[in-house]
Amino acid sequence: MNRSREGAAVPLPLVVPAVLAVGFLVLPVLGLLVRAPWSSLPQQLAAPGVGQALRLSLLSATLATALSLVLGVPLAWVLARSRIRGRSVLRALVTVPLVLPPVVGGVALFLVFGRQGIVGSWLDDAFGITIPFTTAAVVLAQTFVAMPFLVISVEGALRAADARFEDVAATLGADRWTTFRTVTLPLVAPGIAAGAVLCWARALGEFGATITFAGNFPGTTQTMPLAVYLALQREPEAAVVLSLVLLAVSLATLLLLRDRWLRGAAA
Repeated sequence: MNRSREGAAVPLPLVVPAVLAVGFLVLPVLGLLVRAPWSSLPQQLAAPGVGQALRLSLLSATLATALSLVLGVPLAWVLARSRIRGRSVLRALVTVPLVLPPVVGGVALFLVFGRQGIVGSWLDDAFGITIPFTTAAVVLAQTFVAMPFLVISVEGALRAADARFEDVAATLGADRWTTFRTVTLPLVAPGIAAGAVLCWARALGEFGATITFAGNFPGTTQTMPLAVYLALQREPEAAVVLSLVLLAVSLATLLLLRDRWLRGAAA
């Protein structure tokens, strides 16, 4: 029955908007590929600023993903398996960065980690540590906007995992930490991997919170999206080249997640 529905002819009133949607989403990408300066691509990519921005983006996105894994996986377990009161409120708070304008996220980070912020003033007074407009600020901004993607993916994997394996481990005498480490984590490893890839891709493309909280200083806080924005004002061809690099990374992310999405659709 499901196969007959999937193979049914598409009603004409749905075809036109579907075609328009595909064109709206695909044409800008095709336009980027068509208008790319392919002849000067190697020279553009060899420019010092491109290498600096790319290295910083890869480093900061990787650090943000690692921090999200350390903090986000336990948080996802709390949301999926614990019985604490107020989980729905906590889940709503965790997902706020998904809908919050990135610039507002950068302002919020300033109010917490700035020199006059709630935590930043204490760090400055006690340790002389200043976070804004540093590479650490880039990592924090990327973590703030990207961690919810990881948490949602891992929470979904935990809810879908068969809890009977954990119950068997508990009946055999394993404590909760041992069960989590040896049973739960292997069960949800694909979900964690998918969430980490999404988190990394989101961190790599972060712009608003980064430029607000970390600034746009070459070699220190200028990531690839910030370099695209700056190049668009000065040298549009360079902006197109940088955009192609980010596009390639995005396509690679889709390929990494393709098998997981196909398995989910087949299920």
